[in-house]
Amino acid sequence: MHSTAMLGLAAALLVAAPDARSQGAGEMTFFVTSANPGEGANLGGLAGADAHCQSLALAAGAGNRGWRAYLSSSATGNAPAVHARDRIGPGPWRNAKGEVIAQDVASLHGPGNRLSKQTALTEKGEPVNGRGDTPNNHDILTGSQPDGTAFAGEQDRSCGNWTLGGAEGSAMVGHHDRLGLQDNEPARSWNSSHASRGCSLPALRTTGGAGLIYCFAAD
Repeated sequence: MHSTAMLGLAAALLVAAPDARSQGAGEMTFFVTSANPGEGANLGGLAGADAHCQSLALAAGAGNRGWRAYLSSSATGNAPAVHARDRIGPGPWRNAKGEVIAQDVASLHGPGNRLSKQTALTEKGEPVNGRGDTPNNHDILTGSQPDGTAFAGEQDRSCGNWTLGGAEGSAMVGHHDRLGLQDNEPARSWNSSHASRGCSLPALRTTGGAGLIYCFAAD
């Protein structure tokens, strides 16, 4: 074949075939945020956290879905508690590589989910630093109990329902890499491992976090 014709065919094939990232973004219904908005656990409430998920998904080519942050908030005044498990749709959920991490809400919160350091990828399809890496960013904000529900009572586990970004307050975090200081159930929990030492980014970093959250496509 003439060299000019071969070049033309190669160019046509490149135009016709989308790159791997575009294909993955089209299937992606779950990711860990690649960055914090900048104020630690002050995410602007649930609405602000959802907007952060939507913005990152849009930049990754997956903005055509309704994205929700996997976060619980406590009851305040006349406002009832909000449970993370109720915000994220029915599933199934796939990461940026198209790998299924859970089929539905029940399996997500059961022993059969496939969340791990290898599958809990960012919207860019990149792994998140875990235990043993520098820095360790495996603490993911959730404010949730193991079953995905909010904490009852007056104990704050959501940094003032995601409005506090200072040294005061605390949030429940999970370990996306399923590893901790001990080999026990809390250390292996992706959504309910331990409370943070504060709500600011410096405070979150002291226990191995960067203010990252899980995002799920609810539709």
